[in-house]
Amino acid sequence: MPPVTDTQVTDPAPSRSRRSRFAGAALLGPAFVAAIAYVDPGNVAANVTAGARYGFLLVWVLVVACAMAVVIQYQSAKLGIVTGKTFPGLLGERLPRRRRLAFWVQAEVVAAATDIAEVVGGAIALQLLFDLPLVVGGLIVGVISLALLGFQSRQRQRAFESVIAALLLVIVVGFLAGLVVGPPSAGDVLGGLVPRLQGTDTVLLAASMLGATVMPHAIYLHSSLVIDRHGVARDDARRRRLVRATRWDVVCALMIAGAVNIALLLLAAQNLQGRDGTDTIEGAQRAVGDAMGPVMAIVFAVGLLASGLASTSVGCYAGASIMAGLLKVRVPVWIRRLVTLVPALIVLGSGVDPTWALVISQVVLSFGIPFAIIPLGRLTRDPSVMGSFADSGALRLAATAIAAVVVLLNVALIVLTVTGLG
Repeated sequence: MPPVTDTQVTDPAPSRSRRSRFAGAALLGPAFVAAIAYVDPGNVAANVTAGARYGFLLVWVLVVACAMAVVIQYQSAKLGIVTGKTFPGLLGERLPRRRRLAFWVQAEVVAAATDIAEVVGGAIALQLLFDLPLVVGGLIVGVISLALLGFQSRQRQRAFESVIAALLLVIVVGFLAGLVVGPPSAGDVLGGLVPRLQGTDTVLLAASMLGATVMPHAIYLHSSLVIDRHGVARDDARRRRLVRATRWDVVCALMIAGAVNIALLLLAAQNLQGRDGTDTIEGAQRAVGDAMGPVMAIVFAVGLLASGLASTSVGCYAGASIMAGLLKVRVPVWIRRLVTLVPALIVLGSGVDPTWALVISQVVLSFGIPFAIIPLGRLTRDPSVMGSFADSGALRLAATAIAAVVVLLNVALIVLTVTGLG
């Protein structure tokens, strides 16, 4: 019998390692759906405005916001994996009936504000690309998002994730292409990582950027996404495996979303600073065309359209999860789509400036953030809920600090915006 060589002895281990890596990669996906909330049209408006007005000054805000989002989305996903229940469902079990109804109302208002922003953003993109009236564009966005929601079910969850991931790729290309054509200097980017502000307006912008990044509906949704994708884990070994995979899923997805947001700010800082009319998405797109050519303007508008389509589909999914968890009422997502489309069409048909509507929607979202973050932290640190998977001391400290910062900045956003409107 021939001797066994070293190669023959060690071959099975790499094979098992490769299989393990492929199996781990197959568990990724839910966070990429949640990440769509972080690249919606509201983010586009806030980041382009910040870059056009103040150059690279507020790059650090987006880096901090991305780090915060990673922690919060990981908590929501871990809660769903460990308990086998959604975040809204756990809240529904613990809240008395009247408080549960009140909580549902504020969560639905937040979801409606999100949907308005996303339909408005998609309608703006269609107007930029095809010169369509805003109301017609809003109807088209609603119809397409309804078709996308046809992929959403537990049996077709991977198909839905694939469609959303494809749209995320379009968003990435649409908003990063400009940096390839006109990249900023490394010194300017590094300078923007130094935390500093310049006056009240930069405080307002920083607060709106953070408030737009930490999205309540994405926090409610992520626990549902992991359950719909992976089912209910029946033993601790599988829970540990899913929690590990989710950690990577969240980090990878939100790093991509964070890169898109930073790219938008850098694009505006490099090409739009000092130009007139860049305080609206339409003006920013025209300025991109003037500075970088008509192709880049079209690519920017396509990225905005993909952002609106993907985020409004995810927002509708989140609203269905919120209602099912808090009220134990399941409404087909296509009915929700039709109902939530109405307020957006009213805004588009009212003659209100669409970029202003996006800004106001972010203020409404700010009211809902504490209602999501604080209960989430209390649940994930509770051993009676999470068992051995309860948050570690370091994670509890980070989550508490994040909740305090986000709440304070969103209070500042609301106060400064109301003062400015007054």
